[in-house]
Amino acid sequence: MAEEIADRIRVLILDGTFPAGQALPAERALAEWFGVSRGSIRDAFRTLETIGLLVTRHGQGTFPQELDVDRLVAPLASVLSYHYELQDELLDVRRMFEPAVARVAATRVTDEDLADLERILDAQRRKLKTGRSVIVEVTAFHHVLARATRNRVVVSLMATLNDLLAESRKLTLKQKGRPGRSILGHEAVVAALRHRDAGAAAEAMREHIDQIADLLQHTSTPVRP
Repeated sequence: MAEEIADRIRVLILDGTFPAGQALPAERALAEWFGVSRGSIRDAFRTLETIGLLVTRHGQGTFPQELDVDRLVAPLASVLSYHYELQDELLDVRRMFEPAVARVAATRVTDEDLADLERILDAQRRKLKTGRSVIVEVTAFHHVLARATRNRVVVSLMATLNDLLAESRKLTLKQKGRPGRSILGHEAVVAALRHRDAGAAAEAMREHIDQIADLLQHTSTPVRP
């Protein structure tokens, strides 16, 4: 019941019924509104405070927080950590989104973008030789690729996707062969970008994601994609 009430309050925050900066109605009023006990309201408040959507100010009341990407992504990332079927769906999102990003980037990429991508690849290669984690470089690669589209919405969406993938990348990049495949996939994308070949860039990104999916599918122990 508390989770259901928390979700209903979250929707009322998102649609502006409960605006940021204005205290929520008192527990008793909300309990009557939703037809539940005050205890359920308190539990719902605690849930929403945990994920950063509410803040309680002593003597003033409970207030919605200003919404930002971090507060919205954090609970979703937590859910993804425990539900493998959602992780598979996140991989599907990558298949839909990232080849399209690569396609557009190939038509708008600048020499500066290409230089940044080459520096990232060089750093990946050096770290691969010494066995160090390349998660920073992998994240940076996808950020620069999104930046090359010259579309701020794409950049924001990629940042959100990178946030959702951060924890899973920590695990999957430790798998044997995964860092090397990551570099090969990135190199293929950059080669297509260098020739301004939109179709080849999209195909290279699609193959890169499919290789990651194949590696995960044949892993003996469950891991996050």
